[in-house]
Amino acid sequence: MTEREISPDWVERTLAAPEADEPDQADPGLRRAFRSIPERDGRILRVVYSSQTEEIRIITAFFDRGRRR
Repeated sequence: MTEREISPDWVERTLAAPEADEPDQADPGLRRAFRSIPERDGRILRVVYSSQTEEIRIITAFFDRGRRR
């Protein structure tokens, strides 16, 4: 996240209130959450996570260039 300049707060906001949430196409045990980030000119943050245990495990987070608002 540091390398991609992604704030932990943005990831938390995305997981708490995603604008869209869908299953991961490559791995059915994972989900994808999406949210626009105003601090980054409205770019769409994608957070891939697993919630199969009582804790949410973040797999990756990045700005999705192919996703539209």
